[in-house]
Amino acid sequence: MQQNLQNKKGLVQSVFDNVYSKYDLMNDFMSLGVHRVWKKNLMSWMNPSKDRTLIDVACGTGDLGKLFLNLTDGDSNVFSVDPNKSMIGKGKTKLKNYKNISWIVAPAEKLPFKDNSFDYYTISFGLRNTKSLNKALSEAYRVLKPGGHYLCLEFSKIQNSNLNFIYKNYSKLIPLIGKAIIGQKEPYEYLIKSIEEFINQEELINLMKKNKFENCCYRNLSGGIVAIHSGWKI
Repeated sequence: MQQNLQNKKGLVQSVFDNVYSKYDLMNDFMSLGVHRVWKKNLMSWMNPSKDRTLIDVACGTGDLGKLFLNLTDGDSNVFSVDPNKSMIGKGKTKLKNYKNISWIVAPAEKLPFKDNSFDYYTISFGLRNTKSLNKALSEAYRVLKPGGHYLCLEFSKIQNSNLNFIYKNYSKLIPLIGKAIIGQKEPYEYLIKSIEEFINQEELINLMKKNKFENCCYRNLSGGIVAIHSGWKI
């Protein structure tokens, strides 16, 4: 499934080139800090074992990799992958004391790894920024080991009409917050539009199944503002 907005030449790269320096700060402002709770929920569902390997795609500045290493007492390995070189640089600086993280610049649709390489695959708030959902999912399946666990945290569709009304109105403020924090509102206008155009929970489940994942399910968080999708390579 191609995504029209994300296929505009250079758009996504330009967005993250403009926001990387204050990426974490803006995430806190946009979600009122709740993104940290959502990420902990994903890790709780994963319940990772020691001596395992995680690939975290669209890693941003490495929040999930840090949580994974903390949960496994550092007795594991993380490959943090992001298409934006500046974002990777920010993550390296932020997590310089973590020795078991390898940082790689690459898109979700073309991962530079062999088949059957990883025990866990995570992607948080990155799937909707890919140019092709099918390619991103098929690559995730390819690099996971048999028995590997896929977990995706992404903005989704709110189930409650009252909450949806409040959220839609709050979303209108986010570009203004972006203007105040980073001096530009355009990147956040893109981000809001990308959330609005992204597929719903059941549509993502269907795409995961089409790309060979099994035992697929999801959990809504914060009334469906975000959802965690889970699937397995059997």
